[in-house]
Amino acid sequence: MDHSRVPVLEALQEFRRRGDVVYGPPGHKQGRGVDPRVAEVLGADVFRSDVLSLNGLDDRRQSRGVLDEAQELMADAVGAERAFFSTCGSSLSVKTAMLAVAGPGEKLLLSRNAHKSVIAAVVVNGVDPVWVHPKFDTERHIAHPPEPDDVRRQLREHPDAKGMLLITPVDWGTCADVRGVARVCHAFDVPLILDEAWGAHLPFHPGLPAWGMDAEADLVVTSVHKMGGAVEQSSVFHLQYDRVSPEALKQREDLLGTTSASTLVYASLDGWRRQMVEQGHDLLEAALHRAERIRASVGGLPGLRPMGREVVEEGLAADFDPLKIVVDVRELGISGMQAAEWLRTERHVDVGGSDTCRISASITHADDDETEKILLDALSALVDGADSIERLPEVHLPEPSDLELEQAMLPRDAFFAEVEHVPVERAAGRISAEMISPYPPGVPAIAPGEVITDAVLDHLRSGVEHGVLIPDAADASVRTLRVVARR
Repeated sequence: MDHSRVPVLEALQEFRRRGDVVYGPPGHKQGRGVDPRVAEVLGADVFRSDVLSLNGLDDRRQSRGVLDEAQELMADAVGAERAFFSTCGSSLSVKTAMLAVAGPGEKLLLSRNAHKSVIAAVVVNGVDPVWVHPKFDTERHIAHPPEPDDVRRQLREHPDAKGMLLITPVDWGTCADVRGVARVCHAFDVPLILDEAWGAHLPFHPGLPAWGMDAEADLVVTSVHKMGGAVEQSSVFHLQYDRVSPEALKQREDLLGTTSASTLVYASLDGWRRQMVEQGHDLLEAALHRAERIRASVGGLPGLRPMGREVVEEGLAADFDPLKIVVDVRELGISGMQAAEWLRTERHVDVGGSDTCRISASITHADDDETEKILLDALSALVDGADSIERLPEVHLPEPSDLELEQAMLPRDAFFAEVEHVPVERAAGRISAEMISPYPPGVPAIAPGEVITDAVLDHLRSGVEHGVLIPDAADASVRTLRVVARR
């Protein structure tokens, strides 16, 4: 296919050339009605490019096939049979993918280290989750993706499961044996869905971990805004084989997605695909060398421990994305969250993620010598300034087995059940009616329907005292919990 083409961008250029005057949404009328104070901050071209697809980029019959052609080019670029754009972010795309495979009351295997958006999908979709527990790294206190044998055991125990949802790469860059898990799933004749939100760049360089479509996954969801070059909320479904119906996927997306899709998202997806096909290898090659330099330099700073391919060599993960700079800061006597706040306040550097133990920074094709120097200078300053950071109560890190809670009710049933609020001292043994997700990274410590334990409560309460945010709990202080009422 001709990857110099960018159908959405070309249609937008044609719309401007024609000088169409619109009498429908959006109400700002391509920026004519925008408050100049807003345009000064956001830029006038943002509003000029905010055009509907129907009777805008295309006619009401979509006869020009602008979006269809852009999606066909995307599929060709990454080696998928089909691709579908979404403007609602991968949080909604994952919900759609799950619903395309398993309906209400049906079983679906899920990695328990899933982001809260996946657990939310379980509640919304009414799926009966079969949890596949991750491989826990006690030294680093990281959950790496589960292995093929873990998936095989659960499929043998639950032969009526409709498929598997696997999260890879995880927030910290470690990756699953996708091909191994896919072959296990296919041996049971069920599809493998990948939440590959952090992996949009993977198809475009052989030095990166295996891309889901190349590794035999059936349906892959990517967030192009995370490691790619599209605007926030840009997401793509990639599909191959016949285990997931394209018709079902489109209908589920139509059920959950917006009817007012953003041209800004479509156009940036279209343009990013062209950039990657034409220049991606060289851009990512430069990024890989940059990340290698940064990791080596960070390793020379006292008190900082960057993570690299040793997690693969130790047999803890199948692969590792080298563009993730993950740095353990515990030897400085502070938490990753404190480090992130200090870097933002003192150096105006915003890292991509942080938790009790570490921080992470994503290196992409957009980085250059200046941003490399800024990051390294900031981390060096953090080492020098760590003694000035207030020492806070430590977060009590639970044992891996303490994180494997009993599922006593379907998450949907518990979430919508009659509830009561109980003091934290009386919550152990009760069934949670809410998600409780320390943020970052946003993986629920307790999901609806799980039995609350003292060990997890101790972890959460110590986290709150340290300053961990728990935005989805009814009581963010975790002094009380929302539990299923006793009858």
